[in-house]
Amino acid sequence: MSTTLAPTPVPAPARPAPVRRTRVLALPEARWALASLLAFLAALAPDLGGAPAWTYGPLYAAAYAAGGWEPAREGLRALRGKTLDVDLLMIVAALGAAAIGQVLDGALLIVIFAASGALEALATARTADSVRGLLDLAPTTATRLAGDREETVPTAGLAVGDVLLVRPGERIGADGSVLDGTGEVDQATITGEPLPVLKRPGDDVFAGTLNGTGALRVRVDRDPADSVIARIVTLVEEASRTKAPTQLFIEKIEQRYAVGVVAATLAVFAVPLAFGAGLTDALLRAMTFMIVASPCAVVLATMPPLLSAIANAGRHGVLVKSAVAMERLGEIDSAALDKTGTLTEGTPEVTAVRPLPGSGLDEDALLALAAAAEHPSEHPLARAIVAAARTRGLRVAPARHFTATPGLGVTAVVDGHEIHVGRAETPEGAETTVRVTRDGTPLGTLALTDRLRADAAGATAALTALTGTAPALLTGDNAAAAARAAAATGITDVRSGLLPDGKAEAVRREERAGRKVLFVGDGVNDAPALAAAHAGIAMGRAGSDLALETADAVVVRDELTAVPAVVRLSRRARGLVLQNLVLAGTFITALVLWDLIGHLPLPLGVAGHEGSTVLVGLNGLRLLRESAWRSGGAQEA
Repeated sequence: MSTTLAPTPVPAPARPAPVRRTRVLALPEARWALASLLAFLAALAPDLGGAPAWTYGPLYAAAYAAGGWEPAREGLRALRGKTLDVDLLMIVAALGAAAIGQVLDGALLIVIFAASGALEALATARTADSVRGLLDLAPTTATRLAGDREETVPTAGLAVGDVLLVRPGERIGADGSVLDGTGEVDQATITGEPLPVLKRPGDDVFAGTLNGTGALRVRVDRDPADSVIARIVTLVEEASRTKAPTQLFIEKIEQRYAVGVVAATLAVFAVPLAFGAGLTDALLRAMTFMIVASPCAVVLATMPPLLSAIANAGRHGVLVKSAVAMERLGEIDSAALDKTGTLTEGTPEVTAVRPLPGSGLDEDALLALAAAAEHPSEHPLARAIVAAARTRGLRVAPARHFTATPGLGVTAVVDGHEIHVGRAETPEGAETTVRVTRDGTPLGTLALTDRLRADAAGATAALTALTGTAPALLTGDNAAAAARAAAATGITDVRSGLLPDGKAEAVRREERAGRKVLFVGDGVNDAPALAAAHAGIAMGRAGSDLALETADAVVVRDELTAVPAVVRLSRRARGLVLQNLVLAGTFITALVLWDLIGHLPLPLGVAGHEGSTVLVGLNGLRLLRESAWRSGGAQEA
């Protein structure tokens, strides 16, 4: 049962190389956005303070140049392809604002768009970092057996049929099956199972999983390029590419809007000129039209509510990675949950102590004996048994002559008696049972289960209320353990024994049926499902690097009730976005009609434009209030 041998300590498992994360300022988009922001902030104070234009004009020019040159270049490139990019429209609007003296307004547009481009570049880089980090789980070399010889070879060069020697503490180099040997393998990175799994001849093993103790001879059954780990990488990359920051419909609207504004501005300038209007008057009217028709208020209609919701969620331990992610969370209409580390805490606990009649022991005495024998072990079950004894305040006697045998358990001499603790044959049960004997005489059993989160039932009930259907449970664990967790949380749709691609396919089936699925998980094995789902949330305390990077949001404080709370907060943010779009559209329409039908004075047009911008911005900032989170569902959940 234990994975530690007293006479010969197990070598420490080789840790994967740390994931090299792209630094923010290593991205050119981020450096240009920062330069633009700093120049804008430096110009803002003297401008608002009434200083001479020469003191802040060059700074505004620097903000325009730093933040605008790249979108201008891309816009011109799109223009050569006979399409009008909305970023180019922003540049034209900013330059138009500067041409009629509204330099601050144009600079603000530049800064907003430069920051947006930097965030998108950072998200792309971090996703690539996390995928590269996953490849570090699989070892780069393996020990191949050739007759009586051992040779160290690159895992990429392994072929189907090769036989590998996997020593204690080593990671398995390829997907295959055990030919000889017995050992307990930690495969949580693949299946999400919280406890090491006993492997005997004929059992399947996966690349990247960790052999605890007992040497294994493994036959390679799958090409390394087609291993489960490699397939996870492929799934994440494919699903990430499908997550565009905007939908095609929105892109078409932007394209038409950009073309319409440019055409209308040219018409506003040319038509009066053709009918004899003065050049200055025609130019002034066209520039006024460009200002009032520019989408500043539309931009701010969307961002402040979403960014305020992100800030509020962050204060309550939920990191939402972008405004797009926050919006997606509010669109979900169904949910799916992982079990281990999500509904449960991912660590075993003693749930029952059962002394046999006639053993002469009560529960405390039986638990104390088991804890004494297990105390030298580092196995997760051993730690749970010792922790249970300490919680009850029991004396843990010293143990001598400790030994451990893979698959059989531990033996130690406690108070002059040989105590043996070994796992009982209940591999498919909802609980793990260990048997305790003294000098060969059975004394009783201990039952251990993966501890369910205290807030799991409340969180699933809140998600059910939000979506109208109970969440599904997608887990790599066995059917009995999955059924136990589902029964305790009110879940009826249970799918167990799923590998990572099985979880992802289950999510994709729901998506193909027209559902927008929220998936909540924590492990590497959950990353493909997190990427395939409409929105994904990772539990942060024990979450893998890849899951944290792939998910749209991370619950940093590991409170499951924060999941329905942030979904409800996102829906409020989307409601405010709609309010702001209606408000901004009303202002823009009214000002444009005034300019076209009547004579809109430039100062009044600027005041109306800026007023609508400020108004929608302040409306969005309402979600910064504490009451927004409370009404977002934290208490109900």
